[in-house]
Amino acid sequence: MSVQGQLTGAWPVAPTPFHDDGALDMDGMRRVLDCIIDQGVDGVCILANFSEQFLITDEEREALTRLSLDHVAGRIPVIVTISHYATPIAVARARLARDLGAVAVMMMPPYHGALLKGTAEQTYAQFAAVGEVGIPIMIQDAPLSGVDLPVPLLVRMAREIEMVQHFKIECPQAAVKLRALIAEGGGAIVSPLDGEEGITMLPDLDAGATGTMCSAMISEHIAEVVAAHRGGDRDKAVALYTRILPAINHENRLCGFRAAKAAMVEGKVFASDFCRHPVPPLASELRAELLGHLRPLDPISMKWGH
Repeated sequence: MSVQGQLTGAWPVAPTPFHDDGALDMDGMRRVLDCIIDQGVDGVCILANFSEQFLITDEEREALTRLSLDHVAGRIPVIVTISHYATPIAVARARLARDLGAVAVMMMPPYHGALLKGTAEQTYAQFAAVGEVGIPIMIQDAPLSGVDLPVPLLVRMAREIEMVQHFKIECPQAAVKLRALIAEGGGAIVSPLDGEEGITMLPDLDAGATGTMCSAMISEHIAEVVAAHRGGDRDKAVALYTRILPAINHENRLCGFRAAKAAMVEGKVFASDFCRHPVPPLASELRAELLGHLRPLDPISMKWGH
């Protein structure tokens, strides 16, 4: 992260480990964070969708927020995801993140299921309310919410809500939207990042993304791609990206958040790749194929605990 507050580089989402009985593995969470720091990343995001935030109770969320920020202890910056349909709850989560030392909060627009979706004005009002807390906000533009966030709305929020500074663009045609957002928003768009495990990272970097919010599976390799591209060596970035793309594709299209957990279990970061019901376990065939893609890359996640 630059001194001007712009987020650059690789910002992996930390997976949430559980024991085989479904209870949170709090020691495993500490080890996850240590492993991610050892990957040499620029920062970390907790309690996001790839952290299985939708399978975690409010009490567990608070406990994980406190544990994570205490354990990281300023070694790298931490973004805390605070998405909720209810604006007062999102505001309360933002206050906790601010008080515990998070560098920013990330939030999707208000939604609940397929039919409860915030309008443009409701979305604006929620981000404005969170902005009053006084911690920088990353808007997560993800298909999961089902809420349309057109570029003019994003630019309006960036210009009128001081704390709206960062953007995770992971919608279809992300590169097109990033390019338009940067062109229309100018300096108000402090940090345009991409997501979706980096599956469109190269065109997104070409479009002006300053970094990516990836998974924690191969973060050090993701960071190398971003660093090469930002350093002006696109040919190197292409070569590095080409090498890791099969693993990213397998993660993005077949495994989802279970991929990073499988890699970290293989690397003895934590013991169980359990996911709470109704999420099914990763099929043994998919797991074997994933690890086959990963082994030539020798990722830190797969050797950290050995």
